[in-house]
Amino acid sequence: MATKKFLELKEYSDGDLVAELEKTELEYQKLRFDHAIKGLDKPNILREVRRDIARLQTEIRSREVKAMTSEELAGRTKILARRRRK
Repeated sequence: MATKKFLELKEYSDGDLVAELEKTELEYQKLRFDHAIKGLDKPNILREVRRDIARLQTEIRSREVKAMTSEELAGRTKILARRRRK
């Protein structure tokens, strides 16, 4: 089931995704610092922000894979096959 945040990310442009990722990572660093110094009222917010970062990175990567040529995808498949053999 897709979350509201994930569906919202589908509408962003590539530049907006990168900017949002940087902003979210900065927010996460500040929250971690605040949590270490004085504690947070809701420490679960750290988990939510981490998951938002993962959602952003996943969307960016999926767009990179969609933009790959067939040759690049074939090379990627060979790499994945080598990893599976190990």
